Amino acid sequence: MGTRSLTFVYDSYKAKNGKLVHRPIINLYRQYDGYPSGHGAEIAEFLNPFTVGNGLGAGDNTNFANGMGCLAAQLVAKFKDGAGQFYLYPTDAVDCGQDYEYHIYQTDRGLRLRITDRGCNMFGFTLSDKNESVFEGNLAQFAEFCKEKETA
Repeated sequence: MGTRSLTFVYDSYKAKNGKLVHRPIINLYRQYDGYPSGHGAEIAEFLNPFTVGNGLGAGDNTNFANGMGCLAAQLVAKFKDGAGQFYLYPTDAVDCGQDYEYHIYQTDRGLRLRITDRGCNMFGFTLSDKNESVFEGNLAQFAEFCKEKETA
């Protein structure tokens, strides 16, 4: 049985009350290798060279995402290369048998990521009592956390 995961990418906007709201724009389901030293490390490697901005320049746009929607599309393009393994699920699908969830946000200080350990939630039937955040921080901290999990 594989280690399933969900990866959510969020777009952010300011509500009328001025509060910052994060809205999921994709939910990428991974069938196996979803643990932090697998999928997490691959996400970190993918995101590391990226700059997320607003508007394309006339120069080289390699490793640039024109907003979080552009980054989300590039993430799917990176991971999806044939039938199986990765699927797009509705953003409100939260019981997909996932062991881990990855949440990717943009802040004024760059990308912020969170990992939640769901403890193998088998389609609404939790096999453990876990549903805890095991990491939250910036991209460099995320990469280090996932690397540490490889050696653990």
